[in-house]
Amino acid sequence: MRRQVLSLLVENTAGVTSHISGLFSRRGYNIDSFSSGVTADPRYTRITIVASGDEQILEQIEKQLSKLEDVLDIKKLEQGASVTRELILVKIRAKDTDRQAILNVTEIFHGKVVDVTHDSMVIELTGHQDKLDAFLDLLQGYEILELARTGITGLTRGCADVKFL
Repeated sequence: MRRQVLSLLVENTAGVTSHISGLFSRRGYNIDSFSSGVTADPRYTRITIVASGDEQILEQIEKQLSKLEDVLDIKKLEQGASVTRELILVKIRAKDTDRQAILNVTEIFHGKVVDVTHDSMVIELTGHQDKLDAFLDLLQGYEILELARTGITGLTRGCADVKFL
C-alpha cells in the first residue's frame, strides 16, 4: 500500500468539497487527510488530499478527480519535488513541575506555547509529518488531553508547473 499526496486547484464554488469527498465515499476509497483553503485569487481553492492504496486505486482516484467539472488542475506532491507541512495543536496536562521539561522539548522542535493555564499547556507545532510524530512520541510521558491536526498541505517546488488561469 502506497500513500499519495494530491494538490488540486478547484473552482471556489458551493459544494465542491462535497463533490470531491462524495467521489471517494461512492467508490469506497479512504481519505487519510483533506485540507483546503482559498488561494490568492478568491475564485479558486487549493485542496490537498492524502490517500492510500495500491497503484491501481491511486491511479483511479486521480482519473476520477480529473473528470470533475470543478477540478482545474491536479498535481502529485512527490517527496523532494514538493514542500509539505502540517500543523498540530496539542493540549497537555502540565503541573508546575512539568512545564519546563515540556517547554524544552517544544523549543527543540521549534514549537510555540500558545496557551497556559494552571493545569495545562497548548502547544502549536508546524512541520513535516515525521517531525510532528517524533514530537508526539517524546510527549508519551505526559497526558495529552486533546490533539488537533490539520492534515497535510503543500505545493510543488519551483515555478515550472504553475497553472495560470
